[in-house]
Amino acid sequence: MKLEILGTGCTKCKRMYDNVTEAVKKAGLQTEVVKVEELNEIVSRGVLMTPSLFKDGEEVVAGRVPTVNEIIEILQGA
Repeated sequence: MKLEILGTGCTKCKRMYDNVTEAVKKAGLQTEVVKVEELNEIVSRGVLMTPSLFKDGEEVVAGRVPTVNEIIEILQGA
């Protein structure tokens, strides 16, 4: 599984990254977590609102910071 946080480095983007890494640790998963801050890459993905969370290339959250528990549910496929 690959998780990507797309955002320009704002406070919300950093908070999402922290929540995602904590959720991955709590869920006991081995997954790649990547921050994408390059504006051209963000635009090329069709992201309209940041921060945005992608799971295996699919956008699963946009424009808000999900809680750690919500991210765990997303990771587990709920």
